[in-house]
Amino acid sequence: MSAPDVTGDDTHPLDNPVRAALTGPHAHFAEERGRILRYPADVAPWVAIPDVPQAEDWADAAALAGPGGAVTITAFREPPPDDWEITFHAEGVQLVDAGVAAAPFPQAVRLGPTDVPEMLDLVARTRPGPFLPRTVELGSYLGVRREGALVAMAGERLHPPGWSEISGVCTDGSVRGQGLGSGLVLAVAHEIRQRGETPFLHASASNTNAVRLYESLGFVLRRRTSFLSALVPEHPPTRLPGTGGARRDGEARAAAVR
Repeated sequence: MSAPDVTGDDTHPLDNPVRAALTGPHAHFAEERGRILRYPADVAPWVAIPDVPQAEDWADAAALAGPGGAVTITAFREPPPDDWEITFHAEGVQLVDAGVAAAPFPQAVRLGPTDVPEMLDLVARTRPGPFLPRTVELGSYLGVRREGALVAMAGERLHPPGWSEISGVCTDGSVRGQGLGSGLVLAVAHEIRQRGETPFLHASASNTNAVRLYESLGFVLRRRTSFLSALVPEHPPTRLPGTGGARRDGEARAAAVR
């Protein structure tokens, strides 16, 4: 296949993949207030903030998360207000398929809702990044079992139009070095390709081993990005009357965004 566009065009869906997903294939998950979109708190932590947020945008994000709640952003350009507590900030990379040798993995088994307790346990041991009780609903997840126990997995998370993010890649320490993670990444990439879409992924810029592995599989750097999580103040400001807000009784609602 030909390499995808990696020019960084501002209109590219991967420039703000959370918003692109929540206004596209994942619109049925979207919770909306004003210009803010987010996934349900038990599905994914990501919140879509405008590139240049105004005070009312932060007020809407605070209303969605609730006092003391976390707002987690990728590809952010503006920091949160001074009274928000930043709990996590890391530099990252966004990598895209530029010739990945995608293929099924014979050892892989399909994972679903009944496997979530084991998936959460594996995530707690390996810490691949955010994975919540309903994250499995975002796309296909594959795993490897040894003597019945789940020891490795990978799946899909963000789904901007035409793209799908490979995420949740983790391997138990007892079976590392056996190629299970690579095999699962290639298998998930194969399923994405079979739908006519293009795989991409995010990684911490400091995790050079993971980045080198993904590059060896055929992913290339598209852009550098940042990840941030901040806590809403216990007494956040609210919108002034007449400045908009949620569409129903002042409460955030799930919306299929057009």
